[in-house]
Amino acid sequence: MSQSLDRALTLVGELATGPKTLEELSGVIAVHKSTTMRLLRTLETHRFVQREGVHHYRLGTALFDLANRALEERDVRRSAENALRDLNARTGYTVHLASYEAGEVIYIDKYDSTHPMRMYSRIGRRAPLHCTAVAKVLLSDLPEPRRREVARSLDYVPLTANTITTPDAYLAELDRVRTAGYAVDNAEHEDFIHCIAAPVRGARGEVVAAVSMSVPKVLLDYDGLLGHLPDLLATARAASIECGWTPRD
Repeated sequence: MSQSLDRALTLVGELATGPKTLEELSGVIAVHKSTTMRLLRTLETHRFVQREGVHHYRLGTALFDLANRALEERDVRRSAENALRDLNARTGYTVHLASYEAGEVIYIDKYDSTHPMRMYSRIGRRAPLHCTAVAKVLLSDLPEPRRREVARSLDYVPLTANTITTPDAYLAELDRVRTAGYAVDNAEHEDFIHCIAAPVRGARGEVVAAVSMSVPKVLLDYDGLLGHLPDLLATARAASIECGWTPRD
């Protein structure tokens, strides 16, 4: 790396901690103020640095533009890949990644079970909104007016004895998911399979996808499925960090 580039990047990194004076910045890169001034003027021309008053500087708008573009261009499927693959390898159960697009929940990635019994789901398939764990996770993050609108627009086709069949019951379930931080499909979609799902969050804390683990009941009972919840939540957390989310704890 060239010396000038190294110094310029050091200045940008220093300004990330807050506005600084010319003298302070010169001390950081250990050069004369005239050299620092030349670097700052170049950075200012490209909007990486903004001058405040006389010889005071702060980060410029170009950095925020670049950061937003970088976050928008991150592929949640690619970002979550390692975490989902690791979960699949540890448990051997089917792992899905789903997103909410144009009013539909779509499976955007899948890692097949290593057990003899497998799910015949596929990438690109739509998930029913009223009876799948991934849909509950994704819809629970919608603003309340939108949640109510969606819930009251669904056809509550009873696919199993456990399927939710009314808007009020579904809204209550979405409230529970928001509070708990995960969702369950207790044989609501298919009576021989149950599933748990958790949110994958983006840089602003919004839910950008849902990760799930699905298991035939003959391989694992309901309590056994819930026993994998900590592992699923850890997977969702790891995927979220890769998607730009910053944990608060």
